[in-house]
Amino acid sequence: MVRKELIERSPLRILEKSIHGGVGVGNIGVIASRKGTGKTACLVHIATDQLLQEKHIIHVSFSGRTDHIINWYEDIFAEIARKRELEDAMDVHDEIIKRRVVMNFSQDGITAKQFLGSLRAMINDGNFAAKTIVIDGYDFEKGEPESLVAIKRFAEELGLTIWFSASTHREDPRTNEEGVPLLLCPYVDFIAVIITMQPTEHLIKLNLIKDHERYVHEDLHLMLDPKSLLIAREA
Repeated sequence: MVRKELIERSPLRILEKSIHGGVGVGNIGVIASRKGTGKTACLVHIATDQLLQEKHIIHVSFSGRTDHIINWYEDIFAEIARKRELEDAMDVHDEIIKRRVVMNFSQDGITAKQFLGSLRAMINDGNFAAKTIVIDGYDFEKGEPESLVAIKRFAEELGLTIWFSASTHREDPRTNEEGVPLLLCPYVDFIAVIITMQPTEHLIKLNLIKDHERYVHEDLHLMLDPKSLLIAREA
């Protein structure tokens, strides 16, 4: 399959259609679920789809390691190339990794201003024309709404789309009346899109909770395939 066809047939086009074209420039999207459900795989699949569209990505990890993030990208790309029989896969691989940067931060002892300063330096001083930033491993319990406000303003200023992962507690799966995990309630006004992951016996379903100004709680009819760890259409 040629790259153009692969992009057009990606299940992520269903996601974009469901949220009116995507998270949008200057906006924040969040994928929320308990630990170990596959949030990182979802974020990497979204980022890889952007890379295939010749867009630049910065992947920020707050987990303390970056080597496993690189491995995620390698595994996800290999699965996409294998399942879709991508032509000239190695040439495409070598091309897209030039448009990806992985950065690592510790959430302890760093302010939003310092964090955003590093991103600004990479984009402006480093001439790295990022269009999407993926932020993985951020602890919303340690964070503050003011930090998310600053990140959103940064996205608006530089014309970025930002995706976060958010880990909810297995012991406390409660949500508010709209279905928003309680962990995210202090931040919800600054988040455009919220997607939750629901493990079932054979698959992990993706549910749309917030679509910009609307609270919807809709089944996206997408899943995380537990074998390939790719976002896929439900059978």
